[in-house]
Amino acid sequence: MKRMTQAVRNRAARFRWSGLWGTWPRRIALGAVLVIVVPVLTAGAALRLNYSGDPGDGTRTRGHDAIWLGHAWVDGRKDDADLAAFAARIKGTGIKDLYVHAGPLEHDGTLPAARYPRARWLLDAVHRTLPGIRVQAWLGDKLATEGPDGLRLERAASRSAVVASTRQILDAGFDGVHFDLEPLHSGDGNYLSLLDDLRGLTRAREVPLSVAAHQIDPLPEAHRVVGALSGSPKWWSQKFFGQVARRVDQIAVMSYDTWMPLEGMYGGYVAEQTALALEVTPPETDLLMGLPFFHENDLGHHEAAETVAAAVRGTRLGLGRTDRGRERFGVALYVDFAARDGDWAAYRKGWN
Repeated sequence: MKRMTQAVRNRAARFRWSGLWGTWPRRIALGAVLVIVVPVLTAGAALRLNYSGDPGDGTRTRGHDAIWLGHAWVDGRKDDADLAAFAARIKGTGIKDLYVHAGPLEHDGTLPAARYPRARWLLDAVHRTLPGIRVQAWLGDKLATEGPDGLRLERAASRSAVVASTRQILDAGFDGVHFDLEPLHSGDGNYLSLLDDLRGLTRAREVPLSVAAHQIDPLPEAHRVVGALSGSPKWWSQKFFGQVARRVDQIAVMSYDTWMPLEGMYGGYVAEQTALALEVTPPETDLLMGLPFFHENDLGHHEAAETVAAAVRGTRLGLGRTDRGRERFGVALYVDFAARDGDWAAYRKGWN
């Protein structure tokens, strides 16, 4: 009986230890989930809270808005009827600048004139039909920052070619130049050097130098962490954003493709981005926050979350909390060929 009792005890002990070891993988998995999910839920709640409140008076258009326009406006696909319809569309809004796609640049920084054969028609027609509206050439290229192909800003010859291409596009009659070079990593000194060279040219011509900007780190050093994990840092540091903003006349934040899954989170994120950008953009530089006038569903952009209404409200909240009286501020609409009537209605209702 004694031996039987001991055997039972030994068997029970084995079962106990087996049960404990069997739960460890589940406990580790649960711990990992908590480490990941809890901060995400906390961040989500914080963004949703950031979206609450009343933007208040003085947080609507200042007449410094812009819109990105597709290549069809300079390659012959658009005509006078299209321009008349567009003029009617933007009448009564704060749109002042048109970023018209006239590129892309070649990977060596050059720009074939054959890329914008109808530029003269567009410039004359806009100046005649929409007095006071500026037509900026939207130039860009893929940078060779995350792969072997693309424009290499570390090459002085490439930067010189970009400056020459800018001179060429201004000679064609454009009222300014707007650059969108991606993916552009935070802290890129070659980019800052290029902007210094471009600013010398545009100041001599008395035209604006404008750039599209990446979003700012929502958490300290987020660009470094994401870059280390993925090789593709999404954000700029706030310091680098300020360095860029001080070198240009106009900076437009691409405040879309944010990965946000819910509209309230997206709106709170835009409010935060607006505040971060306002803190480091000098008062003499136009700061524009991007509005998502496009409809896709992928990892970066969720159509139901990244709405124009949420972006406008987030922009107004960030402006009201940070620098309500700032004059050189606006929104930039991306992009004309993907926009729907509802996007235009939300822009007019929320911002104008």
